Amino acid sequence: MRIFDGFGQRISLAMAGKKSPWGGGSGNDGGGGDEPIGAQGGDKPKGPRNPWLPPGGNSEDGRRAPNIEDIFKSRGPEGPRRSGGGGPGGPNFRFPQRPGGKSWFPLAVAGIVIVGLLATSVHLVGPQQEGVVKTLGNYTRNMEPGLNFSLPFPIETVDIEDVEGVRSVRIPGNDNQAKLILTGDQNLVDLSYIVRWNIKDLANYKFRVVDPIETVNEAAEAGMRAAVAETELDETFSGQGRAAIELDVRERMQRTLDGYQAGVRVLGVEIEKADPPAQVVDAFRDVQVAEQNADAARNQARGYAQQVLAQAEGEAEAFDKVYAQYRLAPQVTRQRLYYETMERVLSQTDKTIVETNNVTPYLPLPEIRQRAQRSAPATVVTAPEGQ
Repeated sequence: MRIFDGFGQRISLAMAGKKSPWGGGSGNDGGGGDEPIGAQGGDKPKGPRNPWLPPGGNSEDGRRAPNIEDIFKSRGPEGPRRSGGGGPGGPNFRFPQRPGGKSWFPLAVAGIVIVGLLATSVHLVGPQQEGVVKTLGNYTRNMEPGLNFSLPFPIETVDIEDVEGVRSVRIPGNDNQAKLILTGDQNLVDLSYIVRWNIKDLANYKFRVVDPIETVNEAAEAGMRAAVAETELDETFSGQGRAAIELDVRERMQRTLDGYQAGVRVLGVEIEKADPPAQVVDAFRDVQVAEQNADAARNQARGYAQQVLAQAEGEAEAFDKVYAQYRLAPQVTRQRLYYETMERVLSQTDKTIVETNNVTPYLPLPEIRQRAQRSAPATVVTAPEGQ
C-alpha cells in the first residue's frame, strides 16, 4: 500500500496544470521542478527514474538495464563478489605461486595422481590370504602372502580373500524351519546340520562358479539326502549311524564340488539334530518305549539262554573228562562211579537196601533213636519233701 501513498495528490496537481510529477510537463515555472537524476545544465528532462533499474541509469544517460550475469555474480555460497578481490571465490583469487613465479597447481595434481597410482599398485597380502590379479577384467595370476606389486588401476585390479579361514553354513538357516528327509525304510526324519569349508583354489573359487556359497549349500543338501536315503531311521538316531552319515556326506560333497571345479575344500559335516517330524513325535515316542521294552525282554531271554548253555557246556566238559578216565581203566572207573552215586543217594535217606547174600544186616541205630525221641513221654522231676 505504500506504493500508492500520495498518488492521488500527484494526480490532482497534474489536473490543476502544475508540473507533472514525472517531469516534462507544461508547468508555468518553465521547466522548474523535479529533474531526473543525471540531468545536468540544459539537458532536457527525461522523466522519472525507473525504479526497477539498478543505480547507474539507462542507456541514454549512462545507465543500463539489469543483466542476468549481474544477478548471479552477487549470488553464491561465498556471498557478493567484490571487484577488489579478497574471498576465495572472488574473481581475483589466485593459487599460491612458487618462488619462480609458476603455479603450484600442476604439481599438486601430479602428486595426487602419483599417490593414487601407488595406492593401487602396492598390495600387502596376509599370511592366511591370497590374491587374484585381473588385467583389464581377465584373470592373469595369483598373489602369494607378502608384499606384491601390480599395474595401477584400472589396468590391473586385485581381489584378496582369506583362504585358510574356516567358513560354515547351517542347513536349514532358520532353526524353526523343518528339513524333512526320506530315509531308506520310507520314514521321514527332521535333520539340521552344519557344513564347514574353506577355499582350496582361489582362482576357481572366484571365476568357475557364479555363487560359491549357494553352490556349497546345494551340494550339501544333495549329499545329505543321498546319504540318508541309504540309511534306516533307527541308524540316523544312533551315534554310530550319524558318524557314518557325516563321513558319507563329506565325501559326496567333495566329489561334487571337484566336478564343478568350485575351488572349495569340505572340512567336515556335523549333524546337530535328528528328530522325527513334529506331527508324529508322540506316536514315535510310544513306539520307542515299546521297542525298548521288547529289547529288554530279548536281552533277558538271551541272558537266561547263555546261562543254561554255559551250565550244559560245563557238564558236558566234565563228562568228557570222566569218559577219558573211563577209557583208561573201565573197571575202576565203573566201581568208583558206583560208590560215588550210592554215597550221594544214601546220604539223603534213612533206609538202606542191601543184598542178603554174604551181607550181615546192621541195626539202624539212627532211625531207632529218632523213633524213641518221638514216642518218649515228657518226664517231670519233683524235689523230695523237706528239701
